[in-house]
Amino acid sequence: MTITMNRPEAPAGPVKLDRHDLRAAQIETLETPRMKYGLLSRMMFAPVDLLYGKRGSFTKFAMLETIARVPYQAWERVGYWAVHRYRGRSALARRVFERIVEARSDQDNEQWHLLIMQDLVQRDGHRQSWLLHRAAPWAISFFYYHVSWILFLVKPEWSYRLNAEFEDHAEHSYMEFVAENPELEHRPDPGAYAAEYGRYDSVADLMRQIGHDERVHKLDSMAHMAAPRLTD
Repeated sequence: MTITMNRPEAPAGPVKLDRHDLRAAQIETLETPRMKYGLLSRMMFAPVDLLYGKRGSFTKFAMLETIARVPYQAWERVGYWAVHRYRGRSALARRVFERIVEARSDQDNEQWHLLIMQDLVQRDGHRQSWLLHRAAPWAISFFYYHVSWILFLVKPEWSYRLNAEFEDHAEHSYMEFVAENPELEHRPDPGAYAAEYGRYDSVADLMRQIGHDERVHKLDSMAHMAAPRLTD
């Protein structure tokens, strides 16, 4: 049986904030305690801190953004399987497909973060080794991907919780990095991806926007924890 569906409109993605709201978002993050991270999250954060240091850096953020796309890729995979499984129930199949489109949009947002971080790394002339910037991210991503989709199959809210913890960690890391490096306030945004992501008054504001994006992803995952399944 073949089902024809119009593609749902892709979400617009996290809202782009102005200079005043970006600073307010940073203050809010810094005044909000981090989530209580579970064992799986700590298993990912520990090797990252060991290999790249506990303090934030463009190099470390590039690595984190490499693996940040992984749960959305896993959910997309599970979603296509679900669309096929429920192909005889068009309304349910459409709701699943809408979730796929949302995951694809979030994944694209994380991809822009990665491209921006890589651009900043290259502009600063940081060297990236095969071990730390290819092999290690691949190994952690491999682990994260399989854990994400297995958890989703067993109990979706566990997978969403894991992603919420990862995004919470990223949100705080970006906002703390800006607070610890005030010189970024005077460094112009290079605007390498301004057409796609927007141009900001400084690299500090650019990083704040990325941190705010991560907060939005976290809140979305927490909302999905309350209604994780689409099979009812």
